[in-house]
Amino acid sequence: MSEQRVGVYVCHCGHNIAGTVDVEHVAEWSANLPNVVISRDNKFMCASTGQEQIEEDIKEFDLTHVVVASCSPHMHEKTFRNACARAGLNPYLFEMANIREHASWVHASDKDGATNKAKSLVSAAVHRVIHQEPLQPMQVDIRPETLVVGGGIAGIQTALEIADAGYHVYLVEREPSIGGHMAMFDKTFPTLDCSACILTPKMFDAGSHPHITLLSYSEVEQVDGYVGNFTVRVRRKARHVDEDLCTGCGSCWEKCPIKVIDTVFEAGLGSRKAIYRPFPQAVPKYPIIDVENCTYYKSGKCRMCEKVCPTEAIRFDQEDEILEVEVGNIVLATGFQLFDPRRIPNYGYGRLENVFTNLEFERLSNAAGPTEGKIVLRDGVTEPESVAIVHCVGSRDKNYNSHCSAICCMASLKFAHLVMEKTGAKVYNFYIDMRSISKGYEEFYHRIMEEGASFIRGKVSEITDAAHTPEEEGKLILVCEDTLIGRPRRVPVDMVILSAGLEPRADAQEVGYMFGAGCGDTGFFTERHPKLDPVATVTEGVFIAGACQGAKDIPDSVAQGAAAAARVLATISKKQVNLEPVRAEIDESRCSGCRICNNMCPYHAIDFIEADGVSRVNPALCKGCGTCVAACPSQVINGAHFTFDQLIAEIDGIMVDVTAGALEVV
Repeated sequence: MSEQRVGVYVCHCGHNIAGTVDVEHVAEWSANLPNVVISRDNKFMCASTGQEQIEEDIKEFDLTHVVVASCSPHMHEKTFRNACARAGLNPYLFEMANIREHASWVHASDKDGATNKAKSLVSAAVHRVIHQEPLQPMQVDIRPETLVVGGGIAGIQTALEIADAGYHVYLVEREPSIGGHMAMFDKTFPTLDCSACILTPKMFDAGSHPHITLLSYSEVEQVDGYVGNFTVRVRRKARHVDEDLCTGCGSCWEKCPIKVIDTVFEAGLGSRKAIYRPFPQAVPKYPIIDVENCTYYKSGKCRMCEKVCPTEAIRFDQEDEILEVEVGNIVLATGFQLFDPRRIPNYGYGRLENVFTNLEFERLSNAAGPTEGKIVLRDGVTEPESVAIVHCVGSRDKNYNSHCSAICCMASLKFAHLVMEKTGAKVYNFYIDMRSISKGYEEFYHRIMEEGASFIRGKVSEITDAAHTPEEEGKLILVCEDTLIGRPRRVPVDMVILSAGLEPRADAQEVGYMFGAGCGDTGFFTERHPKLDPVATVTEGVFIAGACQGAKDIPDSVAQGAAAAARVLATISKKQVNLEPVRAEIDESRCSGCRICNNMCPYHAIDFIEADGVSRVNPALCKGCGTCVAACPSQVINGAHFTFDQLIAEIDGIMVDVTAGALEVV
């Protein structure tokens, strides 16, 4: 082995590290480690001066390896790798020691302990780095087509941004129409403009765009391949209507004799026919037959829709169609689902008649809804004289969802305005904290207070119809402790609106596994980095946008959709992308063909080659996670950049006695 010359750089990170770790001492001590020819400390290694120091030292001292002791590699490993590359050193001959999160921040009250731990981590990095080898990234070509999964506002925005740039998009939506939850809303906060007026032009643009193939009433079943070269299998479910012939005239659903409760778009408050279009502005405009409720599929009779269709577009024998599309990038915009208030039995939803969810109220107040915008009780006639709006239902609650749902405060304020505008009823808002944090939101909050809404700070413990006084007879009573006046209260009202929180879709884990996108503790898809890379996932070429990444409002969903589109367009414009070379490799001459690694790989990157009786890694799919390396009983899988020699050397380095006068291994 040629002479190894290591440079060590220890960062103060302002007071983040230096406030606990004796940085100067760590740098002086590190100078005595084997193969170290230069050791320095710096206030901010990530700043231009710190990076330039590394570049200069690589040239001046002919460094063969570099170690930086600073923060998490998630923050700045790429920064320092780039600095090495600019100086002509292979970036994989760099190693990072995390002495901020792993030393300073966890030993805040023990400066000596933090300093000694920092020395151990630097020693481990120095011992390891000399065993690292130059690696070269793998280049793959990028197909210009993109798949967007989810046709809500985030998915629509993403698709339009990419399509307007001249690249083809496949937009897949599981419902019969695009539009998502936003299509169900009446008005949007804080401007109170019509939700449909904002959304439907974008829906039309997406449905008619020459560069968008709209696959509504469809679901992705399988994803194979890797960034630049994904093959996706999509099931296009049978509408039982020939879209090439249908004009969307409406004759079929007007004459259909079967009515069923619409549990999706009308939230159970209205009805639709057995053949139906979800809502008047639906895109595409074609209806769909509800097979479960259609008389023909039950008894073979009726066929009224077929008889009245002027273009003979009804196809009772139509079957699902399987499509395979090839794309270079994928954007997940699968959205959210509302918390089911039935999970909180003391709120009485589903048991007490006039307790409504936020989505039910959206449909009540919508001019195109089941009551034509009239706010009435369940009897469909009586207008409420008093209304309670309960915030944070299922949110900020460790029993259900600990996260804030981001939209509940403002949606509740909007509901208060609509109730007072349309009925003149007295409105009570029961809130924990008011979070009106975006542009125009605080002003909207004050506007609602000026309009006369009452605000009671306290978590509602129970909603009951058990009256204690004559004034409570026939009313719903909300029981809570008003924390502003410091006493319990009972507030009788005619109607209760529960602002149910946003939570991940029930199949988020399954969808994430299919696309190689992980889910965090809250169940939403996990971004590559919460601050620096909020639209990418750990799988190259797979991005996320909208409320599938976390609870957010319409403007933030639109912004994230545009951001995801920008990332996709940047990738397409390169025509090729470099893949991280940290990949696993199987020594096929020693592989027994046990297939344990095949079943363990979370990225489906290992294939079994029947003809040779061995397993083989597809480097384009492999993410270098090391699962297969650890699982292989024969130890014939090697993880590039995480070899056995490197890991053993790192262990040897961390065992050095950092308190001894001379360097000693324990």
